[in-house]
Amino acid sequence: MTTQTSQKNYFNLHTTGIGYLNDIREVTPKTKKDGKYLSCRIAALTGDSEKPEYRYFDCNVNGEEAKKLIKRCEQAVNDDKKVLISFVLADLWTDMFKYSRDSDFHKKGDVGVSLKARLIRIKMIKIDGELKYQETKSAEQASGASAE
Repeated sequence: MTTQTSQKNYFNLHTTGIGYLNDIREVTPKTKKDGKYLSCRIAALTGDSEKPEYRYFDCNVNGEEAKKLIKRCEQAVNDDKKVLISFVLADLWTDMFKYSRDSDFHKKGDVGVSLKARLIRIKMIKIDGELKYQETKSAEQASGASAE
């Protein structure tokens, strides 16, 4: 007798980039069933390198390696050091919200949009220009094979 297992297939949407790490925090959801999770904000660089623009992503950090690396950066971020990371985001989505106070560009009650994603991989970390971490390629990555 043989048993047949069904393998699930997924479509992955991954975004890679480089940007500054900010606002590392542990979040307790309103519904306590899921428990706490690690979150951060990335100011991703885009456009001309002489005059870059920023795209801000609010990220849930997923995977033990990514969590460990983000936690290693927490003190530097809290000390207002420039923490530049090369990253991989997955499953981007948007979240609408209302501004709760006046700002330079928006008034209380205006609707805003936040870009959200799962931070799944860190490829490089620099703190104040000094390289602190560089991902090493595994044999699987070097051969071009992917488990994703």
